[in-house]
Formats: sequence, C-alpha cells, structure tokens
Amino acid sequence: MDIEKTCCFTGHRPDKLPWRDDEGDPRCMELKLRLARAVEDAYAQGKRHFMCGMALGADFYFCDAVLELRQRRREVTLEACIPCEEQAARWRERDRQRYFSLIERCDRETMVQQRYDKGCMLRRNRYMVDRSSLLIAVYNGMLGGTMYTLQYAMKRQLEVVILDVPLKGGG
Repeated sequence: MDIEKTCCFTGHRPDKLPWRDDEGDPRCMELKLRLARAVEDAYAQGKRHFMCGMALGADFYFCDAVLELRQRRREVTLEACIPCEEQAARWRERDRQRYFSLIERCDRETMVQQRYDKGCMLRRNRYMVDRSSLLIAVYNGMLGGTMYTLQYAMKRQLEVVILDVPLKGGG
C-alpha cells in the first residue's frame, strides 16, 4: 500500500464514551456524522486505503463510515488490522457477530500476531500508524491507547484529525 494514500484510525471503546454502547444516543449519532465527514475529507485529500483496528466502540463507527464511502467510491479499500486471533473471544455475542460481519466486508485482513499478550494492541496501533500518512482519532483527553497512538502518530509526523467526544446532547 502507498503510505501517502493511507489513513488509519484510533478511538475510544464504549467504556470511555459517555453513551457507553447506546448508539441511538444523539451524541453518538452526531459523532458518527462527523466521523463520516472526516472519512469523506480524507478521500478528498487522496486517501484510498483505510485501516481499522476493529475494537469495540469508535473503531466500529469508523469501519461503518468507510464501508459506506466504499459503496459510492469503488477505489476505496478497507483493511481490518487485528491485534490477535482472540480479540473478540470474550465479547458479548451481538458484538462478536458485528465484528465478524465487519471483517467479512473488509478488503484485507491483517493479524498482527496469533496470541494475545499485553503489547498486542500497541503493536497493532503502531502497524497502522507506520503505514499511514493520516490518522483520524476520536479522543476525549483520557489516558490510554488512543492517547498513546495519537502521540506516536505525531512523533511520526502524520497529519492528525482529532474529533472530540461530545459530552452533552444536541451540539
């Protein structure tokens, strides 16, 4: 893949989002719209390959937005970047079903390593950043993997687009 044409994503899991996993919450719906616009903007800048870490929460929103763009723009490709084989093993059944449905619709699947260990998510995030020129992030200022990935991307001099997490509804 051409780094200049590649965009990756980082964002929070449901436990760090004010609406948790209630995707019908107006704040979530508003974030999804802004995320779809950010994906469209990335496309307008020449990005054609998108990489997603396939975690619960914001990653799923990003994946949905790219799949929607791909329906209109056939040259768009989506890569599922999976940290380890058992990423979804302990998830609720409905989350696992959505995960596998999303992966099935991706153009490419990359498993960073077979077995889980405490560094596999970090290695997945570095894999994506090292192969991209743009990072889109859903970030609320909290410590954790999203913050680390943002810092790593800035150190690597990627262009970064940060979408803040809306705390209150309607705006």
